[in-house]
Amino acid sequence: MTPPSAPQIPVVVLAGFLGSGKTTLLNHLLRNRTGNRIGVIVNDFGSIGIDAMTVAGQVGSTVSLGNGCLCCAVDASELDAYLETLTGPAARIDVIVIEASGLAEPQELVRMLLASDNPRVRYGGLVEVVDAAEFPATRERHPGIDRHLAVADLIVLNKTDRVTDAELRAVREAVGAAGDRAAVICAAYGRIDPELLFDPVFRPEEDGSFRQLTFEELLPGADRTHEDHPHAAYESVSFTAEVPLSPRRFMAFLDSRPVGLYRIKGFAHFGAGDPGNRYSLHAVGRFLRFVPQRWARGEPRRTQLVLIGSGIDAEALHKELDACQDPGQEAGEELERSMWGVLRYVRQPDDDEA
Repeated sequence: MTPPSAPQIPVVVLAGFLGSGKTTLLNHLLRNRTGNRIGVIVNDFGSIGIDAMTVAGQVGSTVSLGNGCLCCAVDASELDAYLETLTGPAARIDVIVIEASGLAEPQELVRMLLASDNPRVRYGGLVEVVDAAEFPATRERHPGIDRHLAVADLIVLNKTDRVTDAELRAVREAVGAAGDRAAVICAAYGRIDPELLFDPVFRPEEDGSFRQLTFEELLPGADRTHEDHPHAAYESVSFTAEVPLSPRRFMAFLDSRPVGLYRIKGFAHFGAGDPGNRYSLHAVGRFLRFVPQRWARGEPRRTQLVLIGSGIDAEALHKELDACQDPGQEAGEELERSMWGVLRYVRQPDDDEA
């Protein structure tokens, strides 16, 4: 059984109808992976067209990409097996991206991930890619797109360079309405900041020697214009508090988090609610998970959070989080009851056993 403090690998589901640009977005992530080793799961190598990547070797249906990433061709019945392979220590994978096309309905993939017995993975969000120029026609041909948008955590409105401002406003309004509480960001050529989906990884060289340049750093300068740089298209808000949080107030904040707030990560300090542990927090879309972790000796007791989204109000978020602080702390039984709201989102040890 994997201990609760072991790092978990985020698994991002990338969905979108044919021509929406999800392959372009995936290639963009692979070229701008911020130091991460990415495991890509697709159902057909030919459909992904991983460009600008050197295939170093192929064994069975797993392709090892020249940048240290892996690519697997699977069907839905093989998903768990490949997750097991990609999350093994030997693979050294930091993030897994599943292209939903041909595997299953996006919501079915999400259910499979959330029900997975693999304790080394965590849900990284459902990203639905939408062609802004073709959205009305796509919606007419595929009414199911509204169902996909309704369960998405992040909607990437792609190819926005092909529509007028008025058309973009209309499409964004329609997509936002169908997408319920999902964050919506605009992009061209699939260029989104990878930090929307996963955190950068920095690996110092084990022997301290000069490191080899990565593939993306070796790309010709002529191909790396300003327009090729990832666009931010999101806001990031940091919050730190030395005063313990009220579990009850903090859960009320999380339960009512505003539209457009896509990710929350960091650590929560609940004081007397659990003096021995800080609570690692991972929230993406509607998904929420806490992991209790022992405070390190001498570590300052504080809450540290980063909130990421599109169109979010930083001042309002700070005000709401400030109101979650509880300098007096709730009394014994009341505090214990309010901690149950947090513990509902802690994965129990039995969940890690097949």
